[in-house]
This record gives sequence, structure tokens and C-alpha cells, in this order.
Amino acid sequence: MQKKGLAALLCLVMMMSIFTLAGCGSTAPKETAAAETTTPAAATGIAKDKIKVGFIYIGSAHDGGYSQAHDNGRLDMMATLGLTEDQVVVMEDVPEGADCEKAARDMIDNGCNVIYANSFGHGEWLANVAKDFPEVKFGHATGIGTYDLPNYSTYMGRIYEARYLSGIAAGLKTQTGKIGYVAAMPIAEVVRGIDAFTLGVRSVNPTATVEVIWMNTWYDPALEKTTATTLLNNGCDVIAQHCDTTSPQVAAEEKGAFAIGYNSSTLDAAPKAYLTAPLFHWGKFYAADVQSVIDGTWKSQRYWEGLNAGVVALDDLSANCAEGTSEKVEAAKAKVMDGSLVIFSGPIKDNEGNEKVAAGQSLTDAELESLQWFVEGVIGSVPKSN
Repeated sequence: MQKKGLAALLCLVMMMSIFTLAGCGSTAPKETAAAETTTPAAATGIAKDKIKVGFIYIGSAHDGGYSQAHDNGRLDMMATLGLTEDQVVVMEDVPEGADCEKAARDMIDNGCNVIYANSFGHGEWLANVAKDFPEVKFGHATGIGTYDLPNYSTYMGRIYEARYLSGIAAGLKTQTGKIGYVAAMPIAEVVRGIDAFTLGVRSVNPTATVEVIWMNTWYDPALEKTTATTLLNNGCDVIAQHCDTTSPQVAAEEKGAFAIGYNSSTLDAAPKAYLTAPLFHWGKFYAADVQSVIDGTWKSQRYWEGLNAGVVALDDLSANCAEGTSEKVEAAKAKVMDGSLVIFSGPIKDNEGNEKVAAGQSLTDAELESLQWFVEGVIGSVPKSN
């Protein structure tokens, strides 16, 4: 009986050992597999000759404004990295919505392993595709969220810094003290730009006003022109814009007024009206981002740089600018770049007289990204979202 009991005990011990070893053997491969799936695909890099980059534009690559600025960035990136024409795919006039998702899926079918979309409303549709293709890298211009996707980034320049400088040029040029602003959509990016522009205007012309009219579209050349004309008829003698074409500048020239452009240098479109323009140099971002995919160092990020990084700038001042503009602009630019001038530092009141930023304080990036009020000097309001 003792022998049988001992044998049974030994058998039980052996069985327990087998199950224990089996458990160890099944756990280790799972951990390895998990590590492989959570390691970003870009960690191994992609050979440069295997890179294929897709660009989705809301407008035309030749719109003279926003999408053309991105296309110029594409060309700069190709020149910097030495990519060939068959390594890029461009789709123009892609509206915000399901068309963006279809465009991105078509690009993947065409072999693209990096895809950029350039309009705010492209974001969620691009993210839908990113969820299905974790090996592809996606970038969303002007976006504010990455949807917690490891293969999805947003990128934007601190264009409000250049808008502040352009406001100085406008404030020195206006004779009526009334400046018009053709505005696209009432999101924080646009509100932030209007506010920075107005702060720039009032830094040199404290009583000037900036009248805003919303269009509720980014790209509509005819509406952009009629909106600018309305502002001109209201007595504005300088027109600024956050929309995608040169139409507001053309309207200003036809009325003998002046204009601040946007995105691209457009002196040729309105040579008698054009003063300057806040510009994006997207090529600096695109070249660095694609290179990081090649190198295997790409990471999801929210890119938001400004004058110091060279991704935004103010165009050359035209001969139409008022005397002394260059000196004022350069002095302010130097202070923005060395940090001694923080554009959204207090005291700042809104256009209803409420203190929004106290003396000695400044808005955080989080507050700038959700900005929904106008500074003192703006005529107009930010529509309330439902």
C-alpha cells in the first residue's frame, strides 16, 4: 500500500511538472508575438526606393493659395530626398467627408505607404483608413487629435505668429482704420489667427478694427470674392483672409484697396493691392517626416512649430506697404523668435470687454487649440456650436 501510494504521489508530481512546463512554453511565444505587433512598423525603416507618398488636397494644386502651398512643400520634399514622380500620388479637389476615405484607400491600392491629407475635415475619414492599415503612416494637416492611433500624426505650423506680423503691415497701411477679414470656418485655428492678426494691427494702430465675415467653407473662389467686396463696401480699405484662393486680394485691387494674402506669395495676382502674406513652408515638415519613415524613426506626434523652425514665415513686404513697415515687422519678429514677445500674453480683453488673460499670464497651447472668443478690436462673433 505504501508503494502504491508513493507511486501515485510520484505520478502526480510528474504531471504537475509537465503542466507547469507546458504553461511556461505557451506563455513565452505570446509575449514575443505581442512585442512584435506593438513595435512600430517604421522601426525597421523602408528603403527610399520603396517609399511612395500620397497627398490628398481639398483644393487644386494650382489654387494660388492653401493647396498650392502644400504642393510646393511636396515638390520641396521630393527635391530634398531625391524622390521620383512615380513615388508620389496627388489627388486634388477632395472634399471633407467620405471622399477622403476613398481617396486614401485608393492610394493604398496604388502602393502608397505614407499618406497626407491637408484639410481639417479630412481627419476622421483618414483615421478610418489608418485603423485598417497599421503598416501605413498617415499625416493630417491642421488636425488636433491622433485618435490614439500609433500610425497617425497631425501637423500644423504656428501660423498665428506670422499673422501677428502681417497685422502690423495692415495696421500701418489702413487709412480708414477699418480692416476686413474673410474667414472660413469657425474653428480654433481660424479664431486664433484672427485674434493674433488683430493684436498685431493694434500694436501699431490701437484704435483700428477688424470686421469678420464667416463663409463656412474653406474653398469657394466666388464666395471669397463677394465676401471681400461686402467688407470693402463697409468701408474697409485692407482685406485679410483665412480661405484658400487669391479672390479676396483680387477684389481689393478692383476696389483700389489693399490686401494681406495667405499660404503663398501672390503678388502677381494683385500687384497693386498685395502687401504681404503669412506663409507655410510645408516642405520642411514633409522632408523630415518622410525621412523618418525611411530611417525607421517615425513616431506618432502632434507637430506644431513656428517661426523658429522655419515652417511658417511672412512673405517679403511689397512696395505697397507703408513707410516704416519693415522696421516694425522685423523688430516684432525678432522678439517673437527670442521669446520676449509672447503674442497671447496679458492683459487681453475680449471684444465684449471681459478680461480673458490677466497681466503676467499667457494662454497655454491647450487654450490656444480651443480658442473660441475674439479679442478687443474685432467686429463680429464666433458662432456657437450646437
